[in-house]
Amino acid sequence: MKQPEIDYLAQIEQLKREKNAILLAHYYQQDEIQDAADFIGDSLELSRKAMSTKARVIVFAGVYFMAETAKILNPERVVVIPDHEAGCSLVEQSPVEAFRRFRETHPDHFIITYINSSAAVKALSDVTCTSSNALQIVAKAPKNRPLMFAPDRNLGRYIRQESGRLDMELWDGSCVVHEVFSVRRIMELQDLHPGAELIAHPECEKPLLEMADFVGSTSALLRYVAGSNKQSFIVATESGILHQMRKRAPGKELIPAPPEGDCSCNLCPHMRLHTIEKVYRALKDERPAVEIEESLRAAALRPIERMLDWSSV
Repeated sequence: MKQPEIDYLAQIEQLKREKNAILLAHYYQQDEIQDAADFIGDSLELSRKAMSTKARVIVFAGVYFMAETAKILNPERVVVIPDHEAGCSLVEQSPVEAFRRFRETHPDHFIITYINSSAAVKALSDVTCTSSNALQIVAKAPKNRPLMFAPDRNLGRYIRQESGRLDMELWDGSCVVHEVFSVRRIMELQDLHPGAELIAHPECEKPLLEMADFVGSTSALLRYVAGSNKQSFIVATESGILHQMRKRAPGKELIPAPPEGDCSCNLCPHMRLHTIEKVYRALKDERPAVEIEESLRAAALRPIERMLDWSSV
């Protein structure tokens, strides 16, 4: 006998009320997860929301380091992630032992670590940042110490250029999504859509950023499209953001920047592990839960709090 279909959106709403729960979702999530979320944002916005929420349960539809950050900020709350395997290529490319060796052999460096990193790596850093506030953070970093920016070399290179901090070393990591965009195919799109502006996330590679009409964080790209008098945009970031762009700027032409080849590589494979059913199960069962040992949590909290303090205005 066929089982009746579950109305996951209705069930999620009911469970949120019963459990005093909040669903936080990143812009790169599937459309229906974004529609079910209480709050949608980029890493900085989600960090601030996680810090301010009064909910007993936080369901975090993002990658694991984001849910981990929510737990660092809210040790007394239940934090769950729909799929525990939702990782991040930048986390994978900054292993804690390699990071510790750098810290030990470069004690003079002030380490600025992108929030796309593990709790253990954050704990070895002086301050964290997001793509939204990286320039603010670098501006407040000590002027008399060399800097290390980790782990995204493309974002670091862009921030180094924009800030003028030429003494900033770059960790050799990159985002698997933002590196795949094809300059050749984007140029072909520009020929087909001569009025379209190219907008790009700073995790993209330098040749693409040099072509772009506007470079900004995920939230900045969203605000730019909504506020621009232009009507057509080629969007070089994970295409999940297009859902919110269509809501904020109905009627505008939004063209996802293509990767090289015919893969769906402009979709984050980690973000896309979450489904609306997994969100429902995580909320219902309150697992997989994120747990962090207290001494590690306290050490990772310090650079996050410094980031939030330095970017509070």
